[in-house]
Amino acid sequence: MTRIHITSTETPFDSQRLARLAVGLIATAEAMGLLGEMEIDRLDLSTFRGIVDRIASAGIGTEVQAALSAPLADDAAPEMDRLLRRLAVAMEESPAPDHEWPSLDHLFGTERLAQLLGISPASVRRYQSEARPTPDAIAERLHFLAQVVGDLAGAYNDFGIRRWFDRPRSTLDGKAPAALLKGEWDPQGSDAGRIRDLARSLGASAAT
Repeated sequence: MTRIHITSTETPFDSQRLARLAVGLIATAEAMGLLGEMEIDRLDLSTFRGIVDRIASAGIGTEVQAALSAPLADDAAPEMDRLLRRLAVAMEESPAPDHEWPSLDHLFGTERLAQLLGISPASVRRYQSEARPTPDAIAERLHFLAQVVGDLAGAYNDFGIRRWFDRPRSTLDGKAPAALLKGEWDPQGSDAGRIRDLARSLGASAAT
């Protein structure tokens, strides 16, 4: 989570709303491992098209990629807002374990990632090496973690993200996020929803 250092924005991302949406998508794409070694220091249409191309190479947001390949209208803000929100939904609904395993293993380490997923380190290694297909339930948990990491990226560095999971939070009844991610936890469950809401609120406050 260290290759995004945006220092300038250009049309159509010179509005705070669009810049915030785009940066959030970029952070999530990086957490999902979709950007590879791509370095991003400016946010303009050309750069964003390249980002969407990387995301689309994983089969996510191909319709958005096609729409961005056409010339945009002079007032591109409304169309770009629609495309960004469409891409956000596509990424939210598209686990990508082949990409997310190495990304999150690099961030957390195998032992810690296994604990957060409720599986053994040996299973993490098997799924990451593709020695065995990732079961849907585990792919969904992995994707949930990637989404949370993407939400937190605007507020914390890698070390801070790792610590965030282990620090008690008043909004979680004094429990740490990791304490609620035990056993075969459900990414659609109420505890996971509270964790995601908290991560989103922190990321949003950092972006304003």
